[in-house]
Amino acid sequence: MAQFRTNHSKSSAAGGNIARVGIFAAILAAMFYLFNLFSSGKASQPDAPVAPTEENADRPNYLPSSSTGQIIDHGYFWLSYDEEHEQAEWAAHILSREQLELPRVDRSGDFRPDDKVKTGSANPADYRNSGYDRGHLVPAADMGHSAEAMSATFLMSNISPQARSFNAGIWRELEELTRTWAKKYGKLYVVSGPVLTKAPKGRIGVNNVAIPAAYFKILLDLDSANPKAIGFLIPNEISFEPLTKYAVCVNEVEKVTGLDFFPKLLDDSIEEQVESRFNVDLWQFSKQKFQQRINNWNKQQ
Repeated sequence: MAQFRTNHSKSSAAGGNIARVGIFAAILAAMFYLFNLFSSGKASQPDAPVAPTEENADRPNYLPSSSTGQIIDHGYFWLSYDEEHEQAEWAAHILSREQLELPRVDRSGDFRPDDKVKTGSANPADYRNSGYDRGHLVPAADMGHSAEAMSATFLMSNISPQARSFNAGIWRELEELTRTWAKKYGKLYVVSGPVLTKAPKGRIGVNNVAIPAAYFKILLDLDSANPKAIGFLIPNEISFEPLTKYAVCVNEVEKVTGLDFFPKLLDDSIEEQVESRFNVDLWQFSKQKFQQRINNWNKQQ
């Protein structure tokens, strides 16, 4: 009996030693795992984004919704391509005072297909002898601070069929005013595009590019003391009316286009404030530019 107790004690001691060694080994393994985890930065940044890929891009938070799912990054601006209409449903960029104060580069004029469009973009030949301009959504002049940025605006994904009297008239006036406002307010979020929910005026080229009945532009200023936004809905035709006639709230543009603008950039309270109302008095329009359009630009057809 005594022998049994002695063997049992030795066995218990040995078992205890083995257990302690096992626990110690487990602790070391856990410490080694945690060391590797923290040293790699993963533990301190559990919500770090996955590295951007073609399928999972790190997209800016100011982008509108996309009805097509084909959002393309051109570095200086983003767009959502609509294959059915062979053009972007919107193009978005940030326009800042700092950009506009940099030295200007020459206009490149290198219109070309966009290889990033998986379904294939329109091409310059679609517009040839069509009677319509290759109109920019992101203006070339907005990207005049960089030769690369300027060239990107001539990709056909950023181009849409615009009546000459529209492109060189009221659309030009709005683009120039937008740059004036960006200089005044410091930074604007700009979204431009065709109204593709309305029946097109026709189609051009072998790719059947739709001719939009109208265009929109939305401007959002978050840098001022009082955030504000304004939208425009303008028919794709000559206009002798002041731009203020076409000014609308962002909600109206959303209603017409079916798009949701700035869904990730604005919290609910600010979104309601800036999207449901607008005040043209907060945006300084230019009577001089209006007269220049009426007297000169509209006649240069």
